[in-house]
Amino acid sequence: MIKYHPSEQILQSYVQGELCASLSVAVSMHIDMCPQCQRLAHQIETSCAHSFIGENFEPQSEDNWDDLIAQITEDVLFDERPAPAPLEIEVKGEQFILPSSLHNIGLSGWLKLGKLSRSRLNLGDGKLHASLLHIEKGGSVPQHTHKGFELTLLLSGEFKDEMDSYVPGDFIMLDGEHEHSPVATESCLCFTLADDALHFSQGLSQLFNPIGKLIY
Repeated sequence: MIKYHPSEQILQSYVQGELCASLSVAVSMHIDMCPQCQRLAHQIETSCAHSFIGENFEPQSEDNWDDLIAQITEDVLFDERPAPAPLEIEVKGEQFILPSSLHNIGLSGWLKLGKLSRSRLNLGDGKLHASLLHIEKGGSVPQHTHKGFELTLLLSGEFKDEMDSYVPGDFIMLDGEHEHSPVATESCLCFTLADDALHFSQGLSQLFNPIGKLIY
């Protein structure tokens, strides 16, 4: 079961179109995977719609509200188009189906570092680095903290760290107050977003701090 979710403030900003592209994509993917956040986002959308239309507008029931939305969207200007075919990628011989939010976003080639593989996503968010991170079963990221923030949305598989274990859909926000070493209990694919490099904090891994930006 999904245990980690965007804050209500992040969901509010998402519904109002106030998030940067990278974070908006992450929230969209999480909502697609999480019934709890689907309901909350719908409630926020309804509240925002009421505020936009005006405080004096009160539909008689939820059914009436749905009827109003149906009347708007049945306009002939809205074309019904078939859903796009699932987009599959292959990493280290494994096949993964990407969420629809990533279908039109360019991917770089895969940088492979042992059991880790990383592909950058072209979202044009300046210093924010959005990536797909693949970790083979048993692979790990050395003990590290964060110079800025790090968001990990688990898309497939499972991993654990010193704080918890994670399943697909978990939306994990960390910053410089957190230190951990993720280990893949199953081969996993993650969407990651960071605004600065990792800082490796133990043993020989500290030698890799000059290339910390390569992973996230």
